[in-house]
Amino acid sequence: MNRIRSNNGVTLIELLIAAVIALVCAGAALELYVNQQKNWLTQENITDMQQNGRAGIDEIVYHARQAGYHLPPALEAIYPSNSDPDSITFVYLKEPQCDCALTAPMPLPSSELKLSPDTIDCFEPDTWAYIYDPFADEGEFFLITWVQTDAGHLQHNTMSLSKKYPAGSIVYVIEVVTFYVDNTTDSLHPKLMYQRFEDANIYADNIEDLQFTYTLAHGAVVDSFISADNVREVNVDLVARTDRIDPARGQGYLRDTLSTTVYLRNMDF
Repeated sequence: MNRIRSNNGVTLIELLIAAVIALVCAGAALELYVNQQKNWLTQENITDMQQNGRAGIDEIVYHARQAGYHLPPALEAIYPSNSDPDSITFVYLKEPQCDCALTAPMPLPSSELKLSPDTIDCFEPDTWAYIYDPFADEGEFFLITWVQTDAGHLQHNTMSLSKKYPAGSIVYVIEVVTFYVDNTTDSLHPKLMYQRFEDANIYADNIEDLQFTYTLAHGAVVDSFISADNVREVNVDLVARTDRIDPARGQGYLRDTLSTTVYLRNMDF
């Protein structure tokens, strides 16, 4: 049988056509990958934004619901700050409940506080407490430096009190929690801050704005108030933002506004 042989190869034109087809296929695949990557980054941004926003507003709601719980009359349940962004402070008795009355008057404002040894073990050193004089309806915060459980004494060596408190004055462990937005430390990445007394910590990243309004007993909604006793509800608006500019749309940051209303259940209406 005759064997068919051919020395013909691939022409230059055929090579060019094949190269063009390969480039078109590679370009389409690359474009698909880039678009999928942008969409994935966008979704990741949105998920982080939503998680930060929900975590922030849930924590604010929790402390708002505690506001006013078993407070001595000299303390307000809420201290607002009508700024831009706003801030707010919630005050309530810490659980498990820790309070104890003075068994003897203070001879000097710097003197130790004498309490019953049976009820003093709930106090801890290096924590803040509040002493309240029910006869004068006034009180103040102070830092506990040492707890002498057996003797029933509380020391406050780093600060004197403003007066000599009488026997029957009550020492409480009070929670004082402040929420605010820090947009100065890192202006590109504002943060929701959680502060207890002097200890401030980041609670949620990329929280851009925080606004509070207050519904009063007669139904009016205001930005500030004179006394928390007139407040019935706290209205919260929190704006969360993505950490990065949206890569899919190229239109800057994405934002999500979360709003809620908290009924103040511990206030004496």
